Amino acid sequence: MKVCIFDSGVIINLAMNNLLYLFPILKKKTKLVITPSVKREIIDRPLTIPRFALEALQVKELFDEGIIELPEGIGIQSATLEAETKKLMDKANHFVQTNGAWVPIVSEGEISCLALSKALTEKKIENIIAIDERTTRLLIEAPRNLERLMSDKLHKRITLAYQDLSVFSIFTCIRSSELVYVAYKQGILHPKNKQTLSAALYATKYKGASITFEEIEQLKKLG
Repeated sequence: MKVCIFDSGVIINLAMNNLLYLFPILKKKTKLVITPSVKREIIDRPLTIPRFALEALQVKELFDEGIIELPEGIGIQSATLEAETKKLMDKANHFVQTNGAWVPIVSEGEISCLALSKALTEKKIENIIAIDERTTRLLIEAPRNLERLMSDKLHKRITLAYQDLSVFSIFTCIRSSELVYVAYKQGILHPKNKQTLSAALYATKYKGASITFEEIEQLKKLG
């Protein structure tokens, strides 16, 4: 069994770009899972806000049809997930300081995805996290670069608590941009041509994927 864990941002990105049609096809090769925290962010809360209700209904349809499922469906209980989420949030949010105060850098939804990944890895279940959010990706891939990012965001001098962050290095991530590239290579991105690939890569960037123009050009060449 292979599992793809979706953070809110990736599903919102794909919904805004009319790419939710990819999910039923991707489901044929891998389990598509969201955590309860992510469900609240992309279905439960948006359904109460007219501005976001249409996209929430479209995602809810995928959930109701079992295309996207919760962790219980793959044997991970809520209590286990909640406990691990709390541990990882505590570590992540005690990493960046300004003026002697800790700066929260992650949300529950994002970290719940990491917690689920950790639980699956411990069960030796292959998994990947679909996440666009730049801060969380840096925490996983290049935590030392958070100093500059947070300094730019807050316009304050930032210091890092150089604790052991190896707990975050175990995770593997994919962005919405890379998901559409995979869909293109599998022949399920429509229309089936390179112009569509280029358009989709740029569309995901402009809807929130943390991908550079150089990375987009590399994916286009690989396509």
